[in-house]
Amino acid sequence: MEFPHPPPAARRGLAALIAADPDFGSIAERAGPLPWRVRSPGFPGLLQAIVAQMISNQAAAAIWGRLRALPGAVEPLGLMALSDEDLRGAGLSRPKVAHARILATAFLDGTLDADRLETLSDKEAIAAIAAVKGLGVWTAEIYLLFAMGRMDVFPAGDIALAAAAAELKRLPARPDPKALRVLAEAWSPWRSLAARLLWHHWRFLTGRPALDDFAV
Repeated sequence: MEFPHPPPAARRGLAALIAADPDFGSIAERAGPLPWRVRSPGFPGLLQAIVAQMISNQAAAAIWGRLRALPGAVEPLGLMALSDEDLRGAGLSRPKVAHARILATAFLDGTLDADRLETLSDKEAIAAIAAVKGLGVWTAEIYLLFAMGRMDVFPAGDIALAAAAAELKRLPARPDPKALRVLAEAWSPWRSLAARLLWHHWRFLTGRPALDDFAV
């Protein structure tokens, strides 16, 4: 889902981030106002993150549209009732079918619980999600950022963030995840907002469309 403006708390955070690092202020000047994208909490948001792994936004949006059109697909019990052929027909690869079923099982047996995740710190929530096979740290960080609305999460393993940061900060080369995470420390406690701005910047630089169904 996309909203025309960030919520008030995020607007205050954006102002603080830009005051601390004026380079971020140039993004809105060039790319326009930052759209505010969110994902559903719980099983749907993490399933959507699995769909998005390792493929383009356009491909992910197309697959997500077909998947959520399947009856019950965005609920754990409903997904488990679908056949592998149903899920493959929507566009999921065989590994992603397996990972989607593992995710559904984790919600059904209580390994993951959206309400409990809300009570955890960022570090604890990332660890709980990443412990489920097929998810991992990047997926967990994306979920915290877009579905839980956490303000200080930075998915340093994201290639688009690395490319955008290199351009914005005029770096000689694209930083690796470790170097990017170190760079992002200066943007705390608003690293999630820095990530949103960097994705917005990268979409503008590459001419890629902003897709309502996918946040990155």
